[in-house]
Amino acid sequence: MSLSERIASRIRTEGPISVADYMAEALLHPTYGYYTTRDPLGRAGDFITAPEISQMFGEVIGLALAQCWLDQGSPKPFTLAELGPGRGTLMADLLRATKQVPGFHDAMQIALLEASPTLRSRQAETLSGHTPLWLDTLEALSEQPLFLIANEFFDALPMRQFLRDGDGWREKSVGLQDGKLSFGLGAAAPQPALAHRLEDTRDDDLVELCEAAQPMVQTIAARIATHGGAALIVDYGDWRSLGDTLQALRAHAPSDPLKDPGSADLTTHVDFEALALAAKAAGCTHSRLTPQGVFLERLGITDRAQALAARLEGDSLQSLIVAHRRLTHPEEMGNLFKVLGIFPMQASPPPGLNA
Repeated sequence: MSLSERIASRIRTEGPISVADYMAEALLHPTYGYYTTRDPLGRAGDFITAPEISQMFGEVIGLALAQCWLDQGSPKPFTLAELGPGRGTLMADLLRATKQVPGFHDAMQIALLEASPTLRSRQAETLSGHTPLWLDTLEALSEQPLFLIANEFFDALPMRQFLRDGDGWREKSVGLQDGKLSFGLGAAAPQPALAHRLEDTRDDDLVELCEAAQPMVQTIAARIATHGGAALIVDYGDWRSLGDTLQALRAHAPSDPLKDPGSADLTTHVDFEALALAAKAAGCTHSRLTPQGVFLERLGITDRAQALAARLEGDSLQSLIVAHRRLTHPEEMGNLFKVLGIFPMQASPPPGLNA
């Protein structure tokens, strides 16, 4: 029985399910889920993330986190964590760039939050010179200073969708029509978590609510507020959610989100305001939301590109130029992706970001 048939059977038994429940099944089903059955990255996969585009991304982010560590008095031991590390490429580039920072590697304990057995194996290969600890939940993080990176992690968390109807909200759901998976709407009802969105929305506006994200950010921020550290969240989205952003990617091309669940990547844009409020609730402060291109330029990615270019020519040089543009240019990833920093109340924001 395919995952589509299993979801249809569940709907026949329980009724329509939320978009969040559908995403959870499609992405994380233990046997048929997208992330649990494959390596989705690279040209042979369905999408390419910034670390796979160029080593420069992980290098400058690594040095930014190392500078945060130095600015906070070089605490030891500390946790160096990544959420959703993919193939381990970003962490490997980060570790290579920080190798010369005195005391950084001696004091660090690497922790990786990863749900996919396939990707855990790839990460173990990529980071074979290190001894990372794999976590199933953030609650397993040690009670010590935490320096964390989450690149394209929150966009894949299950997201509920609501259509405004007067002072209430109708939840978008996944049901069956003529035996096939289809979208529908529930009855209008109050949604206390969306009460503040009555101020900036009108009837038929759609907003998205990621219930899984805020507790995760609170757990991260609580460690940072208590023990010190910093977190960098890099993802596509904006300050507030507005509109239907659910998308499916298959072989680098858009696809129908309801077609063959488990065979395509599903994501939504991140509501950074919700993450910032969660960090505040746990006792931290946050940076201004900053476009990825601006952030990387402030960290010196162009200088790094020029240093690498001096040793290259031909196709290799052209590939470097294309990679730099893709990461930073406003018409590519530079404006679509944003960066939010989370840090202690008394600390300075991470390099590249403003309070």
